[in-house]
Amino acid sequence: MSKQNEWEKLIHAAWTDPSLLKDPVYKIAVDATIEQLDQGQLRVSEYQSALDQWMTIEWLKKAVLLYFKICDNVEMSAGPLNFRDKIPVKSNLEKSGVRVVPPGAARYGSYLAPGVVLMPGYVNIGAWVDEGTMVDTWATVGSCAQIGKRVHLSGGVGIGGVLEPIQAQPVVVEDDCFIGSRCILVEGVRIGKGSVLGAGLTLTQTTPIIDVTGASEVIHKGYVPPGSVVIPGSQPKKFPSGTYSVPCALIVKKVDEQTRSKTTLNDLLRDFPLNL
Repeated sequence: MSKQNEWEKLIHAAWTDPSLLKDPVYKIAVDATIEQLDQGQLRVSEYQSALDQWMTIEWLKKAVLLYFKICDNVEMSAGPLNFRDKIPVKSNLEKSGVRVVPPGAARYGSYLAPGVVLMPGYVNIGAWVDEGTMVDTWATVGSCAQIGKRVHLSGGVGIGGVLEPIQAQPVVVEDDCFIGSRCILVEGVRIGKGSVLGAGLTLTQTTPIIDVTGASEVIHKGYVPPGSVVIPGSQPKKFPSGTYSVPCALIVKKVDEQTRSKTTLNDLLRDFPLNL
């Protein structure tokens, strides 16, 4: 049995009976799993090309939740600022090849790939942020969210986290996406490769995402097809008391060179040496 299979078996058992965490063997399994998440050796959700779906690995989410049980609140400090929490921030940033601008913070158990720039934003435990991505000022990446390569999460973007229910799929933003300022993505929505989301867009699993580029509309929910340019919209909906406008998202075109030139982040902002 491999180490990971052994950890998985122990974590499933401890999830069913948390009293087992009193045994060091189970605590070691949880600690080792979180360390692997932190280093990018494991990830909470993986893409299955045969199914064209992202699949949640439930035992890893269980490990994250169990980690809170085995950790105690401790005093922490950053200069004159004081904190009290169970999970420390990531360390060895130079070795990891990432850049973190004060007061940006990534929690231990999240993964930042080489070339990531974290402005004064936040990345929570279990999240994955891939190579060359920028998490801009006051943007947040929630627990277990999956962010692809060369993504730009603009200022104030909120990527929702999901730990419970265990089987729930996290938010996924695939490679080469631009997420405009103050966008909110929650409830496991998936943004296809190379898409551009206009500022202020909110997407949930029930938000109608309407492709208006053809002769007739095509409605998606929880999924933005690759290469889409999406802006906030509204549509009329009848209620007992009258008809009102409710939010939707509009796919208005496919990404072209003009759109890409407006949303490509200046390479100078990402240019820093990687000492790997």
